[in-house]
Amino acid sequence: MKATKQNDPELYEIVQEEYRRQQGNIEMIASESTAPVECLELAGCVFNNKTTEGYPGKRFQAGSQYADKMELLAVERGKKLYEAEHVNIQPYSGSSANYGVYACMMRMGLMNPGDTILSMSLDDGGHLTHGSPANFMSKFFRFEHYALDHETEQIDYEGLAAKAKEVHPKLIIAGGSAYPQLIDYERIADIAKEANAKLMVDMAHISGLVAAKVIPSPVPYADFVSSSMAKTLCGPRGGFILCKEEYAKKLDSAVFPGTVSSIHLQTMAAKAYTFKYAASLEFREIMGRVVANAKYLARSLSEKGFRIVSGGTENHIVLLDLRPRGITGKQFQDALEYVGITLNKNMIPGDTASPNLTSGVRIGLTSTAQRGFHEEDIEVIAQIMDQVAENIDDHTVLDACKKKASELISKFPLYEKIYEDYFI
Repeated sequence: MKATKQNDPELYEIVQEEYRRQQGNIEMIASESTAPVECLELAGCVFNNKTTEGYPGKRFQAGSQYADKMELLAVERGKKLYEAEHVNIQPYSGSSANYGVYACMMRMGLMNPGDTILSMSLDDGGHLTHGSPANFMSKFFRFEHYALDHETEQIDYEGLAAKAKEVHPKLIIAGGSAYPQLIDYERIADIAKEANAKLMVDMAHISGLVAAKVIPSPVPYADFVSSSMAKTLCGPRGGFILCKEEYAKKLDSAVFPGTVSSIHLQTMAAKAYTFKYAASLEFREIMGRVVANAKYLARSLSEKGFRIVSGGTENHIVLLDLRPRGITGKQFQDALEYVGITLNKNMIPGDTASPNLTSGVRIGLTSTAQRGFHEEDIEVIAQIMDQVAENIDDHTVLDACKKKASELISKFPLYEKIYEDYFI
């Protein structure tokens, strides 16, 4: 940061404020993680200066030989990590990865504008790009949604099969942004096959857990698997797509020139490192701790009177229904942010509250596991959450919780001290 500090001190100070916020904050937003220093280096490396389009060996700009070398390395690492037949690492985000799959389906003649896609609704834990009216994709396709079982708050597979027979989708989407349970990919693949539909799995939230093999992989069962890089995979901002070899050429053309143009080579370099790191024993141990800590937090909060949506968790997400505590998701989010814990308000199945208020919150355990939290540390967080929920407007209690949270996070540095020069 030396050049920025000298030449733009105003901007430098804003970055320092964010660094200090992250350093002293307990991060529990489920879509966040801490990128390794190597990713930060690569995301700002000299590949940022290079413009190129196309694929290795078939670029539209000269001087791309080292870009080719880097992209091929990343692709091979991604294929090995996920045991996938084909990987495309060019999408700018998880959302653009999803758009790339839609475009591929159209290029193959398997789907046209106006055709039906069957997915989990946003209210039940899906994603904006899976057919929310707020997303522009809802203007191109007819999205139908399968439901959760009202008792278990888990996917109703029989209902999904019946819905597929009723609406005749061309594509079925599994996965979402707020679903805390495992998904039976094989069963949904069978449903898709019977409906003559293709299966896409959006594993943006769980791709790190899949890479570490602490939860089952969708790759053997799905035609397409999309993901972002910066959630449980702990990489840079960006996306990628896995698919079967038979779709490789159409998928690549759907990504470029179909949905992206000049590629972000510096981010792709960071993706290459991420795939390598995700294959390491260190990463696998962290992902194992993520799941263990999430299960512990769900149990501890349940014992303290919180209602856990779907009864628990099998991944990194804990979803709370706050109605029994008499508070909204917005109230709990804001009070915890004051205390020094960040999470996000979130709709829960059957939620009747406004999206700006919500009846629940979504909690993620990735960043805390990366920083070294174990069950005894998660118990402290559970105690703080209980006290905050019970005393949402009592600043004497909130200030005491703030001190407790600060003391806890101070034991776990954001980055090793040897890297301090990168940030200060």
